[in-house]
Amino acid sequence: MKKIVLTGVMTLLLGMLLTALPLSVQAQCTMCKTQVEASRQEKDGYDTTGLNKGILYLMTIPYVLIGTVGYFWYRHSQQKKKPAHG
Repeated sequence: MKKIVLTGVMTLLLGMLLTALPLSVQAQCTMCKTQVEASRQEKDGYDTTGLNKGILYLMTIPYVLIGTVGYFWYRHSQQKKKPAHG
């Protein structure tokens, strides 16, 4: 059981580390890419440097939340399976 928990924690930490690393990626969706290209062509366009990182954060948060709920659900179901020592 401790090995499973340790593996889960290490996977979570690795995922968070990879999310926080600065990666040079292109805009993920078509609408975002269109906005970035349009703003680059305009002289008064807004600053789009943080757009890609924001997209990656928005993609990561649901997976972290689902993983957390799944972990606690698994832990709760394992506690119910253990026989009570009397």
